[in-house]
Amino acid sequence: MSRIVVVSNRVPVPQGNAGQAGGLAVALLGLMQRRGGLWFGWSGAVTDAAAPPGLTQRGGVGYATIDLTEAEHRGYYTGYSNGVLWPMLHGLPHLMSFRRQDLDIYRKVNRRFADNLVPLLRRDDRIWVHDYHLLALPGALRQRGVLGATGFFLHVPFPAPDAAAVAPGIRGLVQDVLQADLLGFQTLADRDNFAATAVGFAGAARLAEDVLELGGRPVRLGVFPAEIAAPEFAATAAAQAATEPYQLLSRSLRGQALLLGVDRLDPTKGLPERLEAFRRVVARRTPRSLAMLQIAAPSREDVVAYRRLRQELDSAAGAINSEFGEPDWVPLRLLARPQTRDTVAGFMRQARVGVVTPLRDGMNLVAKEYVAAQDPADPGVLVLSRFAGAAAQLAAALLVNPHDAEGMAETICAALDMPLAERRARWRECWAAIAETSPEGWGENFLRALGPDDLARLPAAGTA
Repeated sequence: MSRIVVVSNRVPVPQGNAGQAGGLAVALLGLMQRRGGLWFGWSGAVTDAAAPPGLTQRGGVGYATIDLTEAEHRGYYTGYSNGVLWPMLHGLPHLMSFRRQDLDIYRKVNRRFADNLVPLLRRDDRIWVHDYHLLALPGALRQRGVLGATGFFLHVPFPAPDAAAVAPGIRGLVQDVLQADLLGFQTLADRDNFAATAVGFAGAARLAEDVLELGGRPVRLGVFPAEIAAPEFAATAAAQAATEPYQLLSRSLRGQALLLGVDRLDPTKGLPERLEAFRRVVARRTPRSLAMLQIAAPSREDVVAYRRLRQELDSAAGAINSEFGEPDWVPLRLLARPQTRDTVAGFMRQARVGVVTPLRDGMNLVAKEYVAAQDPADPGVLVLSRFAGAAAQLAAALLVNPHDAEGMAETICAALDMPLAERRARWRECWAAIAETSPEGWGENFLRALGPDDLARLPAAGTA
């Protein structure tokens, strides 16, 4: 049986008996444990000098990590990955900050990943590379003689060709990633945008809707929407009713309708636009009839645009509460710190409206989690950006343009006033789209598409 080798920017090495967190770990670890696997990537540490990879074994899975130097972290991670690729891929070119040396370091780190990974590989390994940090890695592996089945999955969106072309160096990176055998995307639009970019700017030919060719070598394209374990999340949300965080929030609302947003503090999430829409909702509703809880956990605080966003949100929240608040009521509660997954599940179950309005998102699993968390007898309503990948599956949500604050405000009011029968009907349709899927099934689907294997003979997830 071939081994899975996962390569990602960060490696979720288990600490003691702590469970794994994060969508990528949930999706892959069970599968890797059943068939043997190696997870390779950055340790998260920044050190003075490069060193050989550190190796550890836990639960049948090997973990191999390398540290980054300060210059590598600044150029590869903060500089090119998050200063150029992240804003470009999300259609926010005005946030790009490019330095030629950052692109050079990005490529150097991808080559160093390959140099450290190759000695750990076996001939029949199936290599699965993840996300925009490692676009150059498939090409680097081929240059080092790795011929085994190699897949690449992009977790974030891919924009139209003219938007992609604004990122310096993108032509070479597209050519590098085309050295994989299979490229996976969240949506059909992302797949087709990438294909058009590869044809228009990187010299590829499109042989079929799901096949490109570069240098006489075919590369397959596939769509694999990331999923959640919906029944499990539903059970977690229902069980939260007996917990202190759930009860404290419930008592504090005093019958008010709760609007909930759960995001990383990131310019792509459309948070200033969302707060402006909420301000308009409050202006037209009865005071004390509703409240909004916006959780915005900090991320990438070393990037200037993120620090500015935090200041903008603090100012907007203060203005809303100052304009509309009462001595015994504030309409908006802004939490700039993370909450546990279980606690958030309970908050979602209480929310009459889930507000998920990114400017652009590859998938957005929060939207699926909100649906899963609802009480089927009295479900809330999902207000969802049409520019999130999840909109392709959750068409029964109320879809909005996150750039239109007035339109979002009108839709949120419609969600608050929606009759129970319609709320149930919309929830049932959304639930049907996610109830039979799973993170592990997502991984299995990708690996099956990567090529013939004995994966079909593995026991089903959750069986002995």
